[in-house]
Amino acid sequence: MATVISTINLKGGVGKTTTTVALAEFLSAGFCKRVLVVDLDPQTNATVMLIGEERWKKLNDNGHTLAQLFKDALVEPEQRRFDLEKTLQREVSTVSAVRSVSLLPSSLELIDVQDRLASMPSGRFFAENPIELLRRGIRSVLDEFDYVLIDCPPNLGIITLNGLRISHGYVIPTIPDILSTYGIPQIVSRVREFSRTVGEDIQPLGVIVNMYREQSSVHRGTLDRLRAEKDAKLFGTIIPHNDHIAGAAEDTEVNTLRQKWGYQGQFDRYRAIADELQRRAEA
Repeated sequence: MATVISTINLKGGVGKTTTTVALAEFLSAGFCKRVLVVDLDPQTNATVMLIGEERWKKLNDNGHTLAQLFKDALVEPEQRRFDLEKTLQREVSTVSAVRSVSLLPSSLELIDVQDRLASMPSGRFFAENPIELLRRGIRSVLDEFDYVLIDCPPNLGIITLNGLRISHGYVIPTIPDILSTYGIPQIVSRVREFSRTVGEDIQPLGVIVNMYREQSSVHRGTLDRLRAEKDAKLFGTIIPHNDHIAGAAEDTEVNTLRQKWGYQGQFDRYRAIADELQRRAEA
């Protein structure tokens, strides 16, 4: 059975998507895992990182993104168009060594859809539930994978709750500064409350620090505070600020993970985080 993990932060620009894609690629090429990336963020960054903008545009124009799944909940059954097999993109990545990553792509249309889901019709016997849409739509393929990584939007709205609904745990990527870490206690408490409400155990697997600057007193102080947290324990490996990592988001074909993520320790750090993620998830 797949282990499903969401990546969440209430603030954008903290390396959430980069972390998701890196984990997917390292779990695949470094640990021989079958990985599905579910892109729920309407910014579509994970989608573009994995398949490029041109391929994404074709899928989006044909309604083969997750936005269609959520849009279908707002229309009559005979008008629904979501096609899981055509939406699921297999063997994605700009790294030729990565052979076992698949993708369910996102769309900018998710921005408009989310606001309308709260008022969706309840359906016959009140069977329609806005937080069950993702689970019902993709559950038939989940067990094809060892890991499912869900890139959530920077909020705790209905789309994010759909991701959490099928998750066993979640990680919180962050920059170690005041604004980026401010919402972490809220995430932990809200997810705990949601977990109890739906009767499922959704574990906080920990905080992953990105873009760390050793020379910054704010970063050093925030890192010490994160190390003292008990509800969402800090991952042992820290990702420093690095221009090569920022460039990894570009749609450029390379042969190996070292080429994509960098030779100056970046490869080893991401591999260590992927290894720690597996150990925490198994525990």
